[in-house]
Amino acid sequence: MRNQASPTYQLFGDFLALSWADSHESMLSLRLLREACPCAHCRGEPDLLGRILMPAQQDKHNESSYQVTALSPVGLYGIQFTWGDGHYTGIYTFEYLRGLCDCDICRAESETEAP
Repeated sequence: MRNQASPTYQLFGDFLALSWADSHESMLSLRLLREACPCAHCRGEPDLLGRILMPAQQDKHNESSYQVTALSPVGLYGIQFTWGDGHYTGIYTFEYLRGLCDCDICRAESETEAP
């Protein structure tokens, strides 16, 4: 995957708009971003043997789960959302966000990069 310089970004309605250094633009829905939260609580975390351990109880999402109350940079490599349901632990790296872009260009590039 290509090196991702920090894009410019802003919330735009129910979307996160990102403008990348290579002039590509991504529009990612907040629903997609919340469902794809990369934190250990949402995705689980590996034990010493590499097995993914999930929390005993997964959060149920409601409409506030897809609303952003705050958006903060994390160093030069990502952003962190605070969601309307109080969830805030996911750090979305710019590489991860670019990988979530499902436009024709990014889809073709990811197919080309696959082993």
